[in-house]
Amino acid sequence: MGDVAMAVPVVYSLATQYPDLRITVLSRRFARPFFDDLAPNVDFMEADLKREYHGVKGLNALYRRLTAKQFTKIADLHNVLRSEYLRMRFNMGRYRVEHINKHRKERRRLVSYKNKVREQLRTPFQNYSDVLAKLGYPIRLEFRSLFPPEGGNLNLLPAIIGPKKSFEQWIGVAPTAAHLTKCYPTDRTRQVIEQLLKNHPRARIFLFGRGRAEDSLFTDWCHDLPQCVYVSRHLENMHQELILMSHLDVMLSMDSSNMHLASLTATPVVSIWGGTHPWAGFMGWNQPPENAIQADLDCRPCSIYGNRPCRRGDLACMNLIRPEQIIERIEQIINPKINQESL
Repeated sequence: MGDVAMAVPVVYSLATQYPDLRITVLSRRFARPFFDDLAPNVDFMEADLKREYHGVKGLNALYRRLTAKQFTKIADLHNVLRSEYLRMRFNMGRYRVEHINKHRKERRRLVSYKNKVREQLRTPFQNYSDVLAKLGYPIRLEFRSLFPPEGGNLNLLPAIIGPKKSFEQWIGVAPTAAHLTKCYPTDRTRQVIEQLLKNHPRARIFLFGRGRAEDSLFTDWCHDLPQCVYVSRHLENMHQELILMSHLDVMLSMDSSNMHLASLTATPVVSIWGGTHPWAGFMGWNQPPENAIQADLDCRPCSIYGNRPCRRGDLACMNLIRPEQIIERIEQIINPKINQESL
């Protein structure tokens, strides 16, 4: 989901800078809220790769469906096995096709154990833009938010969520990720939440995440801390979650999809990094470097996506981060907003 979310600023910039261009984004159903109302000349086409377009036979059917649209140029922003096969078909059909360069050699150097090259790599935003430039559409990355400056329409959410009172602080917390090296210890995350509620008694904490582990964790936290709201129990889909995110004063997230989702709503995101690193290029859109909380260790990063086990075996990259560091950065974001609203 994060990779698709990072394509949004690029597609938006392409659409607004080339308004006569008709753009169709092909992805899975979950991505529709990103693109449905992005720009008048952007359409979304969903593909169910597990059932309707499964296997080579399914990809051939998808290719026929795509050629019926009479596209003139194809941009492969994914560069995985399925998109490679479709690329091959389009190339055989003499379509103009370009694909993303993921700079895998540079990524291997960044996560190398013995000969690590510690440098900032090109971001997916830049890599996606390169694909469009090769197709003849150079762009300037210009994007603020999926919503107007005032945020999404809270009237579309259940009454338990809003409206937001002027004296409240709304803080999002997304404490989980797909891999262990990307997860801050849950007991310390709870310490952060409890201290924030002590500092801001009128704050509301919105817990983002879906899954069995999240259900158990969030249920306990909401029982013990009445200011906490288990978001997925009240919201039906990702579009509603994006609306809520657009009204947060700050989001606390791991290096996960929720970091990217909140970034697309122009919400400040304080992100926690363990085995991964912003140097790999996956920082949220328009998030400043000081919003990344991380420990300075020579072994970091050990993985681009966080799917490798900790070489040290002690997850020092996460355990060395103190709750006070996270709270301090969140307070630096919240307090200027509170002072401004009180004027």
